[in-house]
Amino acid sequence: MGAGIPPLRDTRCMLLTELDLPSYDHIDPTVSGEAFHAALGDLARETWVARGSMGYAVLEREAGNAVLRDRRMAFPALELLALQGVTAGPIWDRTADGLMVQSGEAHNRLRKQLAPAFTPRATERLRPRLRELVAELWEPVAAAGHVEFVKTVAEPLPSMAIAELLGVQGDAPLLARWSIALQEVFKFRLGEVAGEVEAAYDEARSYVFAKLAERRKNPGDDLISVLAAGTELDDDDYVTLICSVISGGTDTTEAQLAHGLRLFAQHPDQWALLADKPELAEQAVEEVLRYEPITPFTARIATEDLELREVTVPRGTVLFVCAATANRDPAAFVDPDRFVITRVPSAVLTFGFGAHYCVGAYLARAELTEAFTYLAPRTPDLHLDGEPVFGPTTGIYAMQSLPLAWSVR
Repeated sequence: MGAGIPPLRDTRCMLLTELDLPSYDHIDPTVSGEAFHAALGDLARETWVARGSMGYAVLEREAGNAVLRDRRMAFPALELLALQGVTAGPIWDRTADGLMVQSGEAHNRLRKQLAPAFTPRATERLRPRLRELVAELWEPVAAAGHVEFVKTVAEPLPSMAIAELLGVQGDAPLLARWSIALQEVFKFRLGEVAGEVEAAYDEARSYVFAKLAERRKNPGDDLISVLAAGTELDDDDYVTLICSVISGGTDTTEAQLAHGLRLFAQHPDQWALLADKPELAEQAVEEVLRYEPITPFTARIATEDLELREVTVPRGTVLFVCAATANRDPAAFVDPDRFVITRVPSAVLTFGFGAHYCVGAYLARAELTEAFTYLAPRTPDLHLDGEPVFGPTTGIYAMQSLPLAWSVR
């Protein structure tokens, strides 16, 4: 029995595929922002599971948590590619070799190579440099009183942090470009951008192979040097792991940072409170992660028949755990639709759960904490300086543009 799934209590379980369920198109590119949350909220009040365009959306926190923890559920990266018409070629091959596709011992073997670089202790060592990076990005625009935040801060900061981790400080823009391209795998538009994704894979892998060879001759204390000294995996696996760090560690944090500043611009009392009480920064980060998760849907596929909520989920069924509703589940959070940074933190599904819990969660939290702590006292009266532009809610839910303004004193 997998961890977290309640045992079957009724031998007459209905098949999930036979239930009469409401439906929702979670990849509709026209629905974002408050309309997105309103539509999902209405659906979650009606049902704990809904029929989606590519599988089933699990809307409730308890059920979603059970799905993410269950060892019989795997990440369906290859199945999601097949749904987009990709069943062979470079994108298929690179995805098949990746960390997220692996399960069980194979997954653990790969993941443990990265884990030491992303522990709380390792992340703490990066904090002073993170503070310096935020200051470097902000000082040129501080006196202007207005900024387009995505391009100026949210986009460059995470790639600069990953560049520090990898010891390639001058190449942060390259990492950002590759990350954006590689994440297209999960945005359901590969028919339009497959060539760009393939080119990004080729460039990134050639770059990392060269860096591995270089670090073997001149090692440092960065992650590439640590992996270059390893003997448990072959070079192809080490390159794949480093590319996973590049892919997963940049545009994710970029999106969360941008959404966070948008939320604070829309809730100026909370921004003023944070400026006055910087000790609330970590709670503020948790509230941002809860209120606007930049991974609204996390996919899993059943590797065997299982029961969930007295419903049989057939083998091969794709479930999309919806953090956007789970993080606002009234059974878990008081007044869940309010954004308030003094809320007592509770576990959210933004980083997933179980074996595929985001390995970079501590680093992402540190980046957000340092950015909020630095910016809050320096941007009084923070407000929107125009209409923000939301990206699609598929894959990484990004902000495409965020014009902000504040009082210069």
